[in-house]
Amino acid sequence: MLTRRHLRIKVMQSLYSFLPNREGNLAQEIDFFKKSYFNSFSLYLTLLAFLKSTYEHALSLKDLQKKLRTKKNIEQSPSLAGNKILQFIAKHPILVNHINKRKIKFWELDFDYVKSNFKTLAESKKYQDYSQKENPSVEEDRDIIIFFYKEVVAPSVGFYDYIEDKELTWIDDLPVVNTFILRILQKIDPKNLNSLSFPKMNIEDEDPRFAIELLEKVVVNNDALQKEMVGRTPNWESDRIALLDAIMIKMAIAEILYFPTIPPKVTMNEYIEISKDYSTPKSNIFINGILDKIIKDFEDLGRLNKSGRGLI
Repeated sequence: MLTRRHLRIKVMQSLYSFLPNREGNLAQEIDFFKKSYFNSFSLYLTLLAFLKSTYEHALSLKDLQKKLRTKKNIEQSPSLAGNKILQFIAKHPILVNHINKRKIKFWELDFDYVKSNFKTLAESKKYQDYSQKENPSVEEDRDIIIFFYKEVVAPSVGFYDYIEDKELTWIDDLPVVNTFILRILQKIDPKNLNSLSFPKMNIEDEDPRFAIELLEKVVVNNDALQKEMVGRTPNWESDRIALLDAIMIKMAIAEILYFPTIPPKVTMNEYIEISKDYSTPKSNIFINGILDKIIKDFEDLGRLNKSGRGLI
């Protein structure tokens, strides 16, 4: 579920909190990284639980309208109560088991977020057109749920703020997990229980092990990495570079020196892209220039020890 780029971002955030004053210790930072890694799966479950609560809300509204037995209410009965994609998610035994086991009750306690997003959907033309269909196909059911998640839930400022308040690391995970959920929604087959996947989050897998090793290498070799920057930052003394930019440059140097299977150009491109989202507007140009010079210098000095195809 998490890409290497996203894992690099998590390492960068750990270093940003650790390097300025060296409080705490490396073991604690690694523990924090591991917790952050597993929390991304908790966010995935929480967002699926939101869709489950949306289905239950639609179902309760339909039951209420049946009891009122007015023609107007029956005609406006929420179609999501019969949505085959949403029903599949809400009743999925593995999801229900995860929710119960982890006691995920955010949407029961903060039900207004379910109601407000449902209301926004119900007022949209897309939903009004959908609700007129007597027997929507699976693809039509899928289309309205993707629309709901992509155009209503994901862009919601209130929803974003809520997620940010709940867990420290979730806000950076949210775009990645949202993208993953949208891909899952595209593939769900209500007749196939396995079409809703639950990623195995194993800290011993290659990618998280790479991230932990990167964190260790930068912390242990911080002084040496700082010296590598000296003389390679035109018009800037190394101690005047913005902290976040300096951390990204150190991470990149560490990858270039200590990770032989990762091509230098891959490393450079990754940190240029990360800087676009997390640093100043011109940081990507600055980092591009410095890393390009460092790679050329290391190549001239015979310090590039690279082998294999490499992984992003």
